[in-house]
Amino acid sequence: MTGNYAVFPLTSLPSAGRIIAKRGSHIALNSGTFTLVGTPPIQTPVIEKPVSSWSPMLLSEFDYDLPEELIAQEPLPERDMSRLMVVDRSSQKIEHHIFREFPQFLREDDVLVLNDTRVMPARLLGLKETGGRVEALLLERREPGVWEAMVKPGRRVPVGTKLLFGSELSAEVVDRTESGGRILRFFSPTMDGKTDRTDWADPGSVDEIIARIGQVPLPPYIRKALQDPERYQTVYATSEGSTAAPTAGLHFTPRLLEAIRARGVRIVFVTLHVGIATFRPVRAANIEQHQMHTERYQIPDETAEVINSATGRIVCVGTTTARALESAAVEKHRVRATVDETNLYIRPGYEFRIVDVLVTNFHMPRSTLLIMVSAFAGVELIKKAYEEAIRRRYRFLSFGDAMMLC
Repeated sequence: MTGNYAVFPLTSLPSAGRIIAKRGSHIALNSGTFTLVGTPPIQTPVIEKPVSSWSPMLLSEFDYDLPEELIAQEPLPERDMSRLMVVDRSSQKIEHHIFREFPQFLREDDVLVLNDTRVMPARLLGLKETGGRVEALLLERREPGVWEAMVKPGRRVPVGTKLLFGSELSAEVVDRTESGGRILRFFSPTMDGKTDRTDWADPGSVDEIIARIGQVPLPPYIRKALQDPERYQTVYATSEGSTAAPTAGLHFTPRLLEAIRARGVRIVFVTLHVGIATFRPVRAANIEQHQMHTERYQIPDETAEVINSATGRIVCVGTTTARALESAAVEKHRVRATVDETNLYIRPGYEFRIVDVLVTNFHMPRSTLLIMVSAFAGVELIKKAYEEAIRRRYRFLSFGDAMMLC
């Protein structure tokens, strides 16, 4: 108590603060807010700014100038010849290597975790029945023969529109989604090219036709055609379901994986199907207000057993793998085997329970991916690393170079 005023701790806010009020005042707290009661009325109390690590973070903290020429438009001829920036979180030291040297940074008792999702040939090019061009990006199978999709141009494709994808496959828009997407039900075109909504396509044939005529979707910032679609797949991709690749895994080769195993490192897999919302920028000025998208993931029994019995580090390849593991965390270095969905939003202040080392690419400004790696390594260290990467002309984004945060 000082002079005519008393200082009361305010602990019901997200971080500790203090109310300074006149002697004799009565203070009522309610869910982190306060009112002054009693007579005579006194001046509204002053809330001192708390000294705490918690504070709302602005999106501008995760912005930087990315030179367009540093956005990699195609993969290197050899996957593991990309550059590797190694960032030590404790010493703040930054080293520069090539990805082929990655095994030397692993220890015998480490566990390497990879995302084995495979990108679907989910991009369909076609026409509206009236003749206008249309593009559909399939996001998720809702039921046999029915898919959720993003359709362009969306405003010109209302419910009831019929879409023609070549001579083999057609669809009708049967509903809209809350996010602005469409629900497509596929059917077979008649001989004269018109559509017969009673002639629904066999669900098995829909999948077979989509696999044959669909294209692998590339991120919107890649404008150069990809000669070999397999270069937008990891070499261990087995579980089809993504509309975007887990790009940190694109640097691995079969030979590199064998070199990692030869060091005594155990390699296990999770599956998280990456949604197109990965590429959507954060628009809320305060990052706490961003609504994270939901993605499907699986932690197999074998993976959970290996992680739960690990004596070394959990080395996580990619933000998608990290998101799956942290979503399934039950305590430090323990996960549950599960098939589930997650909308986990990792930002500064998050306490990682599974991931000890993170391998990732360089991400877009103002993205949830950049926010996540900043949560893992610290905002200032990531800023320093990205400034160094730009100065040294690293290649950015999906086909770009990698960093190892350890």
